[in-house]
Amino acid sequence: MAKDYYAVLGVAKTASADEIKKAYRKLALKYHPDRNPGDAKAEAKFKELTEAYAVLSDTEKRRQYDQFGAAGFEQRFTQEDIYRNFDVGDIFREFGFGTDDIFSRLFGGRSGFRAQSPFGGQAGFRSGRGQDYLLQISIPFRAAAQGGQQRVDFRRDGQVEQLQVRIPAGVESGQKLRVGGKGGPGSGGGPAGDLLLEVQVEADPLFRREGDDLLVTVTIPFSTACLGGKTEVPTLAGTKTVKIPAGISSGGKIRLKGFGIAARGGKPAGDLFAVVEVSVPARPTAKQRELLEKLRDEGL
Repeated sequence: MAKDYYAVLGVAKTASADEIKKAYRKLALKYHPDRNPGDAKAEAKFKELTEAYAVLSDTEKRRQYDQFGAAGFEQRFTQEDIYRNFDVGDIFREFGFGTDDIFSRLFGGRSGFRAQSPFGGQAGFRSGRGQDYLLQISIPFRAAAQGGQQRVDFRRDGQVEQLQVRIPAGVESGQKLRVGGKGGPGSGGGPAGDLLLEVQVEADPLFRREGDDLLVTVTIPFSTACLGGKTEVPTLAGTKTVKIPAGISSGGKIRLKGFGIAARGGKPAGDLFAVVEVSVPARPTAKQRELLEKLRDEGL
């Protein structure tokens, strides 16, 4: 189940960095394992609080959590990603709590792996969790824009497996999707690692992306640019007829609200902008030339 980190810390989504830190400090000290020896529920709560703070205290991670929602964030960030460069040692050291081994005790990790502890210093991992696998996948532009399902074939432990992977709307090249339990096998009864799918979004012959908005070029005749009219605009959902205002020039944009990147995680859909290109005939007919010369004489 996707995690509501704001609810875990008991703060509003508009909370400042200081408010988030204050909330974490108060709750983490209450549930710290050194204050609750042998209390499994307190350890679980402390772990949940620390994960929430690791995300919301980091500007970039918080931005992506807010942008993609809890479910989308969970697909993009592994536990290692969440805790990378995270340090709350000062919060606990001033109260005399030990921090050297708590990360390895509570959070686990891959066998033989060493990483920066969230409480300062290096934490050695000795759990039997399996190794994560990384696989690059290419997905169509429209699947990235709208979301959907895609089959992924990959080799695992000498066998070819097929997966149906959910592609979240708005995914971009370089982002990773996580498939739990499809990595290397664990040791000593430990859990399997995860399969991380690094996304490469294919180019589209019509559309290009700017943030959550899409752009598409539409060509109109010179007369329509001058007088106005209608034209057909391709969208991800099919062709749509739009009005062309009189006097539009090349490079002008017509907005189609909600026809961009699909809505997700409480975020509204982006827009589609039809970028106008005015067509000028390279070889006008004799009649067209005669009319153009008259227009020129009229100052047009």
